[in-house]
Amino acid sequence: MPFSEIDHRSIAVIKGLAMDAPHAAKSGHQGTAMALAPLAHVLWTRIMTYDAKDPLWPNRDRFILSAGHASILLYSMLHLTGYELSLEDLKQFRQLGSLTPGHPERGHTSGVEVTTGPLGQGFANGVGMAIAERNIRARLGNEICDHNIWVVCGDGDLSEGISHEAASLAGHLKLSRLTVIYDDNQITIDGRTDLALSDDAPSRFKSYGWNVIELGDASNDLDSIESALLDAKNEDQKPSIIILKTLIGDPSPHTNTAAVHGYSLKDDEIKETKRILEIPENEPFWIPDDVLDHYRTAGNRSGKTREKWEELSPSLGERSEIWATLSGSGLKPDWEKALPCWERGATVATRKASNECIQSLMEFMPGLIGGGADLTGNTGTSISDYGIQSYEEPEGRQIFFGVREHAMGAISNGIALHGALFPVTGTFLVFSDYMRGSVRLAALSNAKSVFVWSHDSVAVGEDGPTHQPIEHAASLRAIPNLDVFRPADANETSSAWEIAVMHDGPSAMLLTRQDTPVITDVKNTDGVSKGAYIIRESSIEKALTIIATGSEVSIACTAAEQIEKKLDLGVCVVSMPCMERFERQTDEYQRSVISNIIPSISIEAGSTYGWNKWAEVTIGIDSFGTSAPGEIALTEFGITTETLLEAAINLLKNGE
Repeated sequence: MPFSEIDHRSIAVIKGLAMDAPHAAKSGHQGTAMALAPLAHVLWTRIMTYDAKDPLWPNRDRFILSAGHASILLYSMLHLTGYELSLEDLKQFRQLGSLTPGHPERGHTSGVEVTTGPLGQGFANGVGMAIAERNIRARLGNEICDHNIWVVCGDGDLSEGISHEAASLAGHLKLSRLTVIYDDNQITIDGRTDLALSDDAPSRFKSYGWNVIELGDASNDLDSIESALLDAKNEDQKPSIIILKTLIGDPSPHTNTAAVHGYSLKDDEIKETKRILEIPENEPFWIPDDVLDHYRTAGNRSGKTREKWEELSPSLGERSEIWATLSGSGLKPDWEKALPCWERGATVATRKASNECIQSLMEFMPGLIGGGADLTGNTGTSISDYGIQSYEEPEGRQIFFGVREHAMGAISNGIALHGALFPVTGTFLVFSDYMRGSVRLAALSNAKSVFVWSHDSVAVGEDGPTHQPIEHAASLRAIPNLDVFRPADANETSSAWEIAVMHDGPSAMLLTRQDTPVITDVKNTDGVSKGAYIIRESSIEKALTIIATGSEVSIACTAAEQIEKKLDLGVCVVSMPCMERFERQTDEYQRSVISNIIPSISIEAGSTYGWNKWAEVTIGIDSFGTSAPGEIALTEFGITTETLLEAAINLLKNGE
C-alpha cells in the first residue's frame, strides 16, 4: 500500500507532540523523538503485530525504546494507537504521579515493555526477549509463539560497554527475530559524536555476525524504511541492525544541534517548526480526528490475529498443557516436594546445594532457564539434560553467557519481562559490581529472576582481595525491592529457592564456595520466608543473642555453646538469611526474634555496614581481604568462635 498524505500528516502530529509535551513540562528531550517520528509511524502502522486492546497479548511484537530519554515518542504512539494513555496523560508529561514519567517504566504505563533509561540496557533487554521468543517457539511451535523484537537505540546505547557484550552474544546465538534500529544522528549532549566516538558501526556489527542494513540519509523516506524493516523481519539466521542517519530536531531551527537533544524548542521555535510542518502553530497537543482514526485503525489491525491465536492455543495437545503452565503459575503440581533436603551433619557448599535445587526444579518449572558468565559450574548454575541454548538447539535451557556479566543481568531482565520464562544467572559475588545497573533495573521493573552470586566471602581464599567480596552484601541490600538471601546451610538454601520461585520480583542468592555444615534437620521455609528466625534456643535463661548469616551461622552456634559453658549464661542464635524480609515483618515478630532488652552481637564475613540496626556489637570485615587459604583468611579477620566468645564476655561484663 503506498504511503499517502494522511501518513505524512500523522508524522507531523508526532513531531508536534514531541515538542509540546517537553515544553509543557519545561523539561525533556525533543529532538530524538522528532527525528524518529517517520520510523515510529512505519513501525506502528505497517510492521509490528500488536493489539492496543490487549497490551499483554503473549504473541505480540515487543517494542523497546532503549534510548529512553526520547520517551515522548513512545508515549505518543501508545496514545495515538489506542492504549490506556490519554491525551491528558501526555499533557502531564514528567509530572508527579503521571503515567508519562521522564523515562519509560515497565508496570507503570500500559504498553511499556521494559524500564529503560541507563543507556544500553534496553539493547540488552531486547537480546533477552529474543532468546525467550525463540526458546518458547522451538518448544511449543509457531502457533503459540511467533513474534519479533524491535529495539530503537542511539549513539549512547552503542557507546556503553553493555551493548558490545549483548551484541556479541546475540550474533553468536543468531537471534534472527531481533531487529535494532540505530538512530545515527551523530549528536550527544556534549556536542557532535566525533568529540569522543569514531567507531565504524557497520563493521563492528558485521564482525559480531549481524545482518547490517545501511539506510543512509533515508530517515524521511517511508518506503525505504518499510523495505528495510521488512528485510530485517525476513532475515532467518542473524539478528539485524538498521543504521539510519537522522537529523535530530528536524525540521526545527535547532536541527542537527546538541541543544535540541534536550529541551531547547520553546514558544517561538515551536511555532516556526509547526509552520514548516503545516500544523496549527497555536494549538498545543493538536491531533485531528482523521489522524487519530488512522492510528486507532493501526492499533486494532492485529485484533483478528489475536482472536485466532486465542482460539488455537487450547487445541495443541501436550503443548497446550505446557503453555498453560508457562503462562499461568509456571509450576507443575507438587513442585515444592522436588526440592531437596539434607541430613544434619552433612557438609555441602551452598552453591552446590543451590545447583541441586535448580536441577530438581527443571522438570517442575518448565520456564526455568539460565546459566553463568563463564563460571557456570563454579557458581552452581549448570543445567544437565535440557540442552544448550544455541541456533542449533533453540529449545535449550542452559545459557552460556560467556564473560559478559553486565549484559547477562540485562538479558535476564529481558527474558523475565518477556513473560513465561524464569531466568537464573550466576557469577562470583565480587563481580556483582559489573551487574549493578542491570540488577537495579530488575528491582525497579520487578523482573522475576534469581541472581546467583557464589564465593560470598574471604573464604574464597588464595585469589585474594580482588576476588573476595566485602561491601557487596551491604550494597545489594541497599537496593529497594531486591530480596538478598545468604542461607546458613543447604536446607536454608532449599527454602530460599522455594521462596524465590514464589516471589513476584527479583531475588539474590549469596552462596559459599567452601563446604558448610548442615545445622538444620529439615527445611524451615516459614522461618526463612520471614527473613530471620531463632535457629538455636538458649539452654538456660537467655542473656545474649547472636545474629548471623550464611556460613557464620554454624560459627555462631558453636560459640553459643562455648559461651553458655564458660559464662553460665543463655545464648540464642538467630539466622538472618534475608534482612529485607525480616524488615518487612511486624514489630511484634521482630522483637520475638531479636529482643530489644537483651544484648546482641552480629557476625558476618563482610562489611558491618547496616548491622548496628540489629546488634550492639558487630563483627565483620571493614577492610579489603587478603590472599591466603580460606580458613586462614577467616581467622585473620576474626570470623571465629574465639572472636565471638571474647565479644560476648566484653559485652556481658559491660552490661553488668
